[in-house]
Amino acid sequence: MDTTTYWTGSVRRLPRIGDWSDFAGLAKVQDDALPGALAAAATSPFYRARGGGVPATRAELSGYPLTSKADLRDAYPFGMLAVDRSELATYHESSGSSGAPTACYYTRDDWTDLIDRYCRVRVGIGPADTFLVRTPYALMLTGHVAHAAALSRGATVVPADNRSLATPYAKVVRLLHDLDVTLTWSLPTDALLWAAAARLAGLRPDRDFPALRALLVAGEPLSPARRERIARIWGVPVVEEYGASETGGLAGECPHGRLHLWADRAIFEVYDPATGRTGDEGAGELVVTPLFRTAMPLLRYHIGDLVEVSKVDCPCGWALPTVRVLGRFGTGEGLTQAGLEEVVFRLPAEFGVLFWRARTCSYGVRIQIEVAAPHQESAVRLLAAAVEETYDVQARVEALPPGTLVPDQLLTAMPDVLKPRGLFTGDEDWDRALRYY
Repeated sequence: MDTTTYWTGSVRRLPRIGDWSDFAGLAKVQDDALPGALAAAATSPFYRARGGGVPATRAELSGYPLTSKADLRDAYPFGMLAVDRSELATYHESSGSSGAPTACYYTRDDWTDLIDRYCRVRVGIGPADTFLVRTPYALMLTGHVAHAAALSRGATVVPADNRSLATPYAKVVRLLHDLDVTLTWSLPTDALLWAAAARLAGLRPDRDFPALRALLVAGEPLSPARRERIARIWGVPVVEEYGASETGGLAGECPHGRLHLWADRAIFEVYDPATGRTGDEGAGELVVTPLFRTAMPLLRYHIGDLVEVSKVDCPCGWALPTVRVLGRFGTGEGLTQAGLEEVVFRLPAEFGVLFWRARTCSYGVRIQIEVAAPHQESAVRLLAAAVEETYDVQARVEALPPGTLVPDQLLTAMPDVLKPRGLFTGDEDWDRALRYY
Protein backbone atom coordinates (compact mmCIF):
# COMPACT_ATOMS: atom_id res chain seq x y z
CA MET A 1 0.00 0.00 0.00
CA ASP A 2 1.18 3.53 -0.75
CA THR A 3 2.49 5.13 2.45
CA THR A 4 2.99 8.65 1.15
CA THR A 5 -0.37 10.11 2.18
CA TYR A 6 -0.50 9.76 5.97
CA TRP A 7 -0.44 13.57 6.28
CA THR A 8 -1.93 15.92 3.70
CA GLY A 9 -1.64 19.34 5.25
CA SER A 10 -3.49 19.01 8.56
CA VAL A 11 -5.48 15.97 7.37
CA ARG A 12 -4.27 12.57 8.58
CA ARG A 13 -4.78 9.01 7.44
CA LEU A 14 -3.84 6.64 10.21
CA PRO A 15 -1.66 3.65 9.31
CA ARG A 16 -3.18 0.18 9.45
CA ILE A 17 -1.43 -3.05 10.33
CA GLY A 18 -0.66 -4.52 6.95
CA ASP A 19 0.48 -1.24 5.39
CA TRP A 20 4.03 -2.63 5.80
CA SER A 21 5.44 -6.15 5.75
CA ASP A 22 8.81 -5.82 7.45
CA PHE A 23 10.82 -3.44 9.65
CA ALA A 24 12.13 -1.56 6.62
CA GLY A 25 8.54 -0.91 5.55
CA LEU A 26 7.68 0.20 9.08
CA ALA A 27 10.54 2.73 8.97
CA LYS A 28 9.09 4.07 5.70
CA VAL A 29 5.70 4.55 7.40
CA GLN A 30 7.41 6.49 10.19
CA ASP A 31 9.44 8.58 7.76
CA ASP A 32 6.31 9.52 5.84
CA ALA A 33 4.38 10.50 8.96
CA LEU A 34 7.22 12.36 10.70
CA PRO A 35 7.08 15.63 8.65
CA GLY A 36 3.45 16.12 9.71
CA ALA A 37 4.38 15.53 13.36
CA LEU A 38 7.28 18.00 13.13
CA ALA A 39 5.05 20.59 11.46
CA ALA A 40 2.53 20.22 14.30
CA ALA A 41 5.32 20.64 16.87
CA ALA A 42 6.41 23.85 15.16
CA THR A 43 3.12 25.42 16.25
CA SER A 44 3.68 24.55 19.93
CA PRO A 45 4.77 27.47 22.16
CA PHE A 46 7.08 25.13 24.06
CA TYR A 47 9.01 23.93 21.00
CA ARG A 48 9.01 27.36 19.34
CA ALA A 49 10.74 28.73 22.44
CA ARG A 50 13.48 26.12 22.37
CA GLY A 51 16.77 27.28 20.93
CA GLY A 52 17.51 26.04 17.44
CA GLY A 53 13.90 25.55 16.44
CA VAL A 54 12.10 22.33 15.61
CA PRO A 55 14.06 19.63 13.76
CA ALA A 56 13.26 19.21 10.08
CA THR A 57 14.41 15.62 9.51
CA ARG A 58 14.69 12.30 11.32
CA ALA A 59 18.44 12.75 11.55
CA GLU A 60 17.98 16.12 13.24
CA LEU A 61 15.35 14.63 15.54
CA SER A 62 17.80 12.04 16.86
CA GLY A 63 20.01 14.82 18.22
CA TYR A 64 17.18 16.99 19.54
CA PRO A 65 16.95 17.47 23.34
CA LEU A 66 14.63 15.15 25.23
CA THR A 67 11.28 16.46 26.44
CA SER A 68 10.96 15.65 30.14
CA LYS A 69 8.08 15.33 32.56
CA ALA A 70 9.52 18.43 34.27
CA ASP A 71 9.08 20.28 30.96
CA LEU A 72 5.41 19.31 30.93
CA ARG A 73 4.97 20.40 34.53
CA ASP A 74 6.70 23.73 33.83
CA ALA A 75 4.41 24.26 30.82
CA TYR A 76 1.22 23.75 32.90
CA PRO A 77 -1.50 24.27 31.93
CA PHE A 78 -1.41 25.14 28.20
CA GLY A 79 2.23 25.83 27.36
CA MET A 80 2.33 22.69 25.17
CA LEU A 81 -0.88 23.54 23.31
CA ALA A 82 -0.40 23.62 19.53
CA VAL A 83 -3.98 24.41 18.47
CA ASP A 84 -6.62 26.94 19.43
CA ARG A 85 -8.37 25.97 22.66
CA SER A 86 -11.66 25.85 20.81
CA GLU A 87 -10.37 22.70 19.05
CA LEU A 88 -9.81 20.73 22.28
CA ALA A 89 -12.05 17.80 23.10
CA THR A 90 -10.65 16.79 26.52
CA TYR A 91 -8.16 17.93 29.16
CA HIS A 92 -6.37 15.44 31.43
CA GLU A 93 -3.70 15.25 34.10
CA SER A 94 -1.59 12.16 34.64
CA SER A 95 -1.21 10.42 37.96
CA GLY A 96 2.12 11.16 39.55
CA SER A 97 3.94 11.44 42.84
CA SER A 98 5.64 14.81 42.35
CA GLY A 99 2.63 16.82 43.50
CA ALA A 100 2.88 19.10 40.45
CA PRO A 101 0.27 18.61 37.71
CA THR A 102 1.25 17.19 34.32
CA ALA A 103 -1.33 18.39 31.83
CA CYS A 104 -2.23 16.73 28.54
CA TYR A 105 -5.00 17.38 26.04
CA TYR A 106 -6.52 15.96 22.90
CA THR A 107 -8.54 17.12 19.92
CA ARG A 108 -11.32 15.05 18.36
CA ASP A 109 -8.87 13.91 15.68
CA ASP A 110 -6.45 12.87 18.42
CA TRP A 111 -9.26 10.84 19.95
CA THR A 112 -9.76 8.96 16.69
CA ASP A 113 -6.17 7.78 17.00
CA LEU A 114 -6.52 6.93 20.73
CA ILE A 115 -9.64 4.83 20.14
CA ASP A 116 -8.20 3.11 17.08
CA ARG A 117 -5.10 2.00 18.99
CA TYR A 118 -7.14 0.69 21.92
CA CYS A 119 -9.44 -1.28 19.62
CA ARG A 120 -6.50 -3.29 18.36
CA VAL A 121 -6.92 -5.43 21.51
CA ARG A 122 -6.43 -9.02 20.41
CA VAL A 123 -9.62 -10.43 21.94
CA GLY A 124 -11.78 -7.89 20.12
CA ILE A 125 -14.66 -5.79 21.45
CA GLY A 126 -18.19 -6.02 20.04
CA PRO A 127 -21.92 -5.52 20.65
CA ALA A 128 -22.19 -8.78 22.60
CA ASP A 129 -19.73 -7.54 25.23
CA THR A 130 -20.45 -6.04 28.62
CA PHE A 131 -17.26 -4.13 29.40
CA LEU A 132 -16.43 -3.17 33.01
CA VAL A 133 -14.01 -0.23 33.14
CA ARG A 134 -12.20 -0.19 36.47
CA THR A 135 -9.38 2.28 35.79
CA PRO A 136 -9.53 5.94 36.86
CA TYR A 137 -11.81 8.41 35.10
CA ALA A 138 -11.11 11.57 37.06
CA LEU A 139 -8.60 13.66 35.03
CA MET A 140 -6.61 10.63 33.87
CA LEU A 141 -7.01 9.31 30.34
CA THR A 142 -7.16 5.55 30.84
CA GLY A 143 -10.80 5.02 31.81
CA HIS A 144 -12.09 7.43 29.18
CA VAL A 145 -10.19 5.72 26.35
CA ALA A 146 -11.52 2.28 27.23
CA HIS A 147 -15.03 3.66 27.67
CA ALA A 148 -14.99 5.45 24.30
CA ALA A 149 -13.40 2.51 22.51
CA ALA A 150 -15.97 0.03 23.84
CA LEU A 151 -18.85 2.34 22.90
CA SER A 152 -17.41 2.76 19.41
CA ARG A 153 -17.65 -1.02 18.95
CA GLY A 154 -21.20 -1.28 20.29
CA ALA A 155 -20.38 -2.81 23.68
CA THR A 156 -22.30 -2.09 26.91
CA VAL A 157 -20.01 -0.13 29.26
CA VAL A 158 -20.09 -0.46 33.06
CA PRO A 159 -18.17 2.62 34.34
CA ALA A 160 -16.76 1.27 37.63
CA ASP A 161 -14.06 3.90 38.25
CA ASN A 162 -11.46 2.58 40.70
CA ARG A 163 -11.13 5.97 42.45
CA SER A 164 -14.80 6.16 43.36
CA LEU A 165 -16.38 5.39 46.72
CA ALA A 166 -19.41 4.16 44.80
CA THR A 167 -17.70 0.97 43.59
CA PRO A 168 -15.91 -0.87 46.41
CA TYR A 169 -14.46 -4.30 45.68
CA ALA A 170 -17.53 -6.14 46.93
CA LYS A 171 -19.71 -4.18 44.50
CA VAL A 172 -17.36 -4.89 41.62
CA VAL A 173 -17.71 -8.60 42.31
CA ARG A 174 -21.50 -8.23 42.32
CA LEU A 175 -21.39 -6.37 38.99
CA LEU A 176 -19.10 -8.95 37.42
CA HIS A 177 -21.42 -11.75 38.49
CA ASP A 178 -24.89 -10.27 38.08
CA LEU A 179 -24.31 -8.36 34.82
CA ASP A 180 -22.53 -11.24 33.05
CA VAL A 181 -19.52 -9.02 32.39
CA THR A 182 -17.45 -10.36 29.48
CA LEU A 183 -14.44 -8.01 29.52
CA THR A 184 -12.76 -5.91 32.20
CA TRP A 185 -10.17 -3.13 32.10
CA SER A 186 -8.11 -2.65 35.27
CA LEU A 187 -4.77 -2.78 36.98
CA PRO A 188 -3.43 -6.36 37.23
CA THR A 189 -3.57 -6.05 41.02
CA ASP A 190 -7.31 -5.37 40.84
CA ALA A 191 -7.87 -8.80 39.29
CA LEU A 192 -6.25 -10.37 42.37
CA LEU A 193 -8.27 -8.18 44.74
CA TRP A 194 -11.52 -9.16 42.98
CA ALA A 195 -10.57 -12.81 43.28
CA ALA A 196 -10.00 -12.45 47.03
CA ALA A 197 -13.26 -10.50 47.40
CA ALA A 198 -15.15 -13.11 45.37
CA ARG A 199 -13.92 -15.91 47.60
CA LEU A 200 -14.97 -14.01 50.69
CA ALA A 201 -18.42 -13.72 49.08
CA GLY A 202 -18.54 -17.49 48.59
CA LEU A 203 -17.87 -17.34 44.84
CA ARG A 204 -15.24 -19.21 42.82
CA PRO A 205 -13.52 -16.93 40.29
CA ASP A 206 -12.90 -19.69 37.73
CA ARG A 207 -16.44 -21.13 37.83
CA ASP A 208 -19.00 -18.59 38.97
CA PHE A 209 -18.36 -15.94 36.29
CA PRO A 210 -19.04 -17.97 33.12
CA ALA A 211 -19.61 -14.94 30.85
CA LEU A 212 -16.13 -13.54 31.51
CA ARG A 213 -13.85 -14.11 28.51
CA ALA A 214 -10.77 -11.93 29.17
CA LEU A 215 -9.19 -9.54 31.66
CA LEU A 216 -7.61 -6.49 29.99
CA VAL A 217 -4.91 -4.93 32.17
CA ALA A 218 -2.45 -2.04 32.20
CA GLY A 219 -1.00 0.57 34.53
CA GLU A 220 1.70 -1.40 36.33
CA PRO A 221 4.43 -3.90 35.45
CA LEU A 222 3.12 -7.42 34.85
CA SER A 223 5.56 -10.30 35.13
CA PRO A 224 4.90 -13.55 33.24
CA ALA A 225 4.47 -15.43 36.53
CA ARG A 226 1.85 -13.05 37.91
CA ARG A 227 0.06 -12.99 34.58
CA GLU A 228 -0.10 -16.79 34.57
CA ARG A 229 -1.35 -16.82 38.17
CA ILE A 230 -4.17 -14.34 37.41
CA ALA A 231 -5.17 -16.30 34.32
CA ARG A 232 -5.26 -19.56 36.29
CA ILE A 233 -7.33 -18.03 39.11
CA TRP A 234 -9.98 -16.65 36.72
CA GLY A 235 -9.71 -19.25 33.97
CA VAL A 236 -9.54 -16.62 31.20
CA PRO A 237 -6.75 -14.90 29.23
CA VAL A 238 -5.01 -11.87 30.71
CA VAL A 239 -4.38 -9.31 27.95
CA GLU A 240 -1.85 -6.54 28.59
CA GLU A 241 -1.67 -3.01 27.21
CA TYR A 242 0.89 -0.30 27.92
CA GLY A 243 0.54 3.47 27.69
CA ALA A 244 0.38 6.79 29.52
CA SER A 245 -2.04 9.69 29.87
CA GLU A 246 0.41 11.93 28.00
CA THR A 247 0.56 9.60 24.99
CA GLY A 248 -2.36 7.18 25.03
CA GLY A 249 -1.73 3.51 24.30
CA LEU A 250 1.85 2.71 23.30
CA ALA A 251 1.77 -1.06 23.03
CA GLY A 252 -0.63 -3.96 22.85
CA GLU A 253 -0.68 -7.70 22.41
CA CYS A 254 -0.75 -9.56 19.13
CA PRO A 255 -2.74 -12.81 18.68
CA HIS A 256 0.31 -14.73 19.94
CA GLY A 257 0.34 -12.84 23.23
CA ARG A 258 3.47 -10.77 22.62
CA LEU A 259 3.44 -7.08 23.61
CA HIS A 260 4.25 -4.91 20.57
CA LEU A 261 5.01 -1.20 20.44
CA TRP A 262 2.63 0.71 18.18
CA ALA A 263 5.59 1.92 16.12
CA ASP A 264 3.35 2.92 13.22
CA ARG A 265 1.92 5.63 15.48
CA ALA A 266 5.12 6.77 17.24
CA ILE A 267 8.90 6.60 16.95
CA PHE A 268 10.38 4.83 19.96
CA GLU A 269 13.91 5.08 21.33
CA VAL A 270 15.65 3.28 24.18
CA TYR A 271 17.69 5.75 26.21
CA ASP A 272 20.75 4.98 28.35
CA PRO A 273 20.93 7.71 31.01
CA ALA A 274 24.53 6.78 31.85
CA THR A 275 25.81 7.55 28.34
CA GLY A 276 23.04 9.70 26.88
CA ARG A 277 22.89 7.41 23.87
CA THR A 278 19.73 6.03 22.32
CA GLY A 279 18.93 3.12 20.04
CA ASP A 280 15.88 1.34 18.70
CA GLU A 281 16.54 -1.88 20.66
CA GLY A 282 17.91 -3.05 23.98
CA ALA A 283 17.30 -2.17 27.62
CA GLY A 284 16.91 1.35 28.95
CA GLU A 285 14.39 4.13 29.44
CA LEU A 286 11.66 4.71 26.88
CA VAL A 287 11.56 7.84 24.71
CA VAL A 288 8.52 8.48 22.47
CA THR A 289 7.76 10.81 19.54
CA PRO A 290 4.04 10.46 18.69
CA LEU A 291 3.42 10.80 14.95
CA PHE A 292 -0.26 11.82 14.93
CA ARG A 293 -0.75 14.31 17.78
CA THR A 294 -2.23 17.71 16.98
CA ALA A 295 -3.25 19.26 20.31
CA MET A 296 -0.03 18.46 22.14
CA PRO A 297 2.84 17.32 19.90
CA LEU A 298 5.72 15.72 21.76
CA LEU A 299 9.27 15.37 20.46
CA ARG A 300 11.43 12.72 22.11
CA TYR A 301 9.28 12.55 25.23
CA HIS A 302 11.20 10.81 28.01
CA ILE A 303 8.59 8.69 29.78
CA GLY A 304 11.27 7.16 32.00
CA ASP A 305 9.85 3.64 32.19
CA LEU A 306 12.46 0.90 32.14
CA VAL A 307 11.92 -1.31 29.10
CA GLU A 308 13.51 -3.99 26.97
CA VAL A 309 12.79 -3.56 23.25
CA SER A 310 13.53 -6.11 20.54
CA LYS A 311 13.04 -6.07 16.77
CA VAL A 312 12.43 -9.75 16.19
CA ASP A 313 10.17 -11.65 13.86
CA CYS A 314 6.88 -12.72 15.43
CA PRO A 315 4.42 -15.29 14.08
CA CYS A 316 1.78 -12.54 13.97
CA GLY A 317 3.60 -10.92 11.04
CA TRP A 318 2.94 -7.41 12.32
CA ALA A 319 6.61 -6.35 12.01
CA LEU A 320 6.39 -4.22 15.14
CA PRO A 321 9.02 -4.17 17.93
CA THR A 322 8.27 -6.22 21.03
CA VAL A 323 8.59 -4.62 24.46
CA ARG A 324 8.90 -5.79 28.04
CA VAL A 325 7.97 -3.11 30.59
CA LEU A 326 10.04 -3.37 33.78
CA GLY A 327 8.63 -0.44 35.76
CA ARG A 328 9.46 3.15 36.56
CA PHE A 329 12.70 2.63 38.48
CA GLY A 330 15.10 0.04 39.80
CA THR A 331 17.58 -0.10 42.67
CA GLY A 332 21.30 -0.27 43.02
CA GLU A 333 20.99 -4.01 43.54
CA GLY A 334 19.35 -4.42 40.14
CA LEU A 335 15.91 -4.99 41.64
CA THR A 336 12.84 -3.92 39.69
CA GLN A 337 9.22 -4.39 40.68
CA ALA A 338 8.58 -6.62 37.68
CA GLY A 339 11.64 -8.73 38.38
CA LEU A 340 10.90 -9.21 42.06
CA GLU A 341 7.25 -9.89 41.32
CA GLU A 342 8.29 -12.65 38.93
CA VAL A 343 10.20 -14.36 41.74
CA VAL A 344 7.30 -14.00 44.20
CA PHE A 345 4.75 -15.49 41.82
CA ARG A 346 6.97 -18.43 40.99
CA LEU A 347 6.10 -19.75 44.44
CA PRO A 348 3.83 -22.81 44.12
CA ALA A 349 0.23 -21.79 43.38
CA GLU A 350 -1.03 -23.94 46.26
CA PHE A 351 0.68 -21.52 48.68
CA GLY A 352 -1.99 -18.99 47.71
CA VAL A 353 0.34 -15.96 47.73
CA LEU A 354 -1.46 -13.04 46.06
CA PHE A 355 -0.25 -9.98 47.97
CA TRP A 356 3.27 -8.90 48.87
CA ARG A 357 5.45 -5.86 49.43
CA ALA A 358 9.18 -5.21 49.63
CA ARG A 359 11.63 -2.49 50.53
CA THR A 360 15.36 -2.18 50.11
CA CYS A 361 17.45 -1.70 53.24
CA SER A 362 21.04 -1.78 54.46
CA TYR A 363 21.40 -5.56 54.28
CA GLY A 364 19.51 -6.11 51.03
CA VAL A 365 15.74 -6.44 50.72
CA ARG A 366 12.92 -7.06 53.17
CA ILE A 367 9.86 -8.83 51.78
CA GLN A 368 6.46 -9.50 53.34
CA ILE A 369 3.96 -11.95 51.86
CA GLU A 370 0.48 -13.03 52.85
CA VAL A 371 0.40 -16.82 53.16
CA ALA A 372 -1.68 -19.30 55.13
CA ALA A 373 -0.09 -20.96 58.19
CA PRO A 374 0.46 -24.44 56.65
CA HIS A 375 2.68 -22.97 53.92
CA GLN A 376 4.46 -20.17 55.76
CA GLU A 377 7.71 -21.95 56.55
CA SER A 378 8.13 -23.31 53.03
CA ALA A 379 7.19 -20.02 51.40
CA VAL A 380 9.73 -18.06 53.46
CA ARG A 381 12.51 -20.51 52.73
CA LEU A 382 11.85 -20.83 49.01
CA LEU A 383 11.34 -17.11 48.38
CA ALA A 384 14.45 -16.02 50.30
CA ALA A 385 16.58 -18.54 48.42
CA ALA A 386 15.10 -17.53 45.03
CA VAL A 387 15.68 -13.80 45.60
CA GLU A 388 19.24 -14.32 46.80
CA GLU A 389 20.03 -16.60 43.85
CA THR A 390 18.44 -14.24 41.31
CA TYR A 391 19.84 -10.93 42.61
CA ASP A 392 22.77 -11.91 44.83
CA VAL A 393 21.38 -9.87 47.72
CA GLN A 394 20.33 -10.94 51.19
CA ALA A 395 16.57 -11.32 51.51
CA ARG A 396 14.59 -11.41 54.73
CA VAL A 397 11.12 -12.78 54.10
CA GLU A 398 8.28 -12.44 56.60
CA ALA A 399 5.12 -14.54 56.34
CA LEU A 400 1.95 -12.69 57.34
CA PRO A 401 -1.52 -14.18 57.88
CA PRO A 402 -3.96 -13.59 55.01
CA GLY A 403 -5.84 -10.35 55.63
CA THR A 404 -2.80 -8.49 56.97
CA LEU A 405 -1.72 -6.57 53.88
CA VAL A 406 -5.20 -6.54 52.35
CA PRO A 407 -7.76 -6.58 55.19
CA ASP A 408 -10.95 -8.57 54.67
CA GLN A 409 -12.91 -5.44 55.60
CA LEU A 410 -11.51 -3.70 52.53
CA LEU A 411 -12.80 -6.51 50.32
CA THR A 412 -16.24 -6.90 51.89
CA ALA A 413 -17.20 -3.34 52.83
CA MET A 414 -20.17 -1.71 51.06
CA PRO A 415 -20.04 1.88 52.36
CA ASP A 416 -23.01 4.16 51.96
CA VAL A 417 -22.54 6.81 49.30
CA LEU A 418 -24.49 9.93 50.15
CA LYS A 419 -25.57 13.05 48.34
CA PRO A 420 -24.85 16.41 50.00
CA ARG A 421 -27.85 17.62 52.00
CA GLY A 422 -28.95 20.69 53.88
CA LEU A 423 -32.12 19.54 55.68
CA PHE A 424 -32.14 16.73 58.27
CA THR A 425 -34.63 15.24 60.70
CA GLY A 426 -33.99 15.50 64.41
CA ASP A 427 -32.46 12.02 64.76
CA GLU A 428 -30.13 12.22 61.73
CA ASP A 429 -26.42 13.02 61.86
CA TRP A 430 -26.16 16.41 60.21
CA ASP A 431 -22.36 16.44 60.59
CA ARG A 432 -22.40 14.36 57.39
CA ALA A 433 -24.07 17.15 55.42
CA LEU A 434 -21.26 17.68 52.92
CA ARG A 435 -19.69 14.21 53.01
CA TYR A 436 -20.15 11.46 50.44
CA TYR A 437 -19.71 8.53 52.82
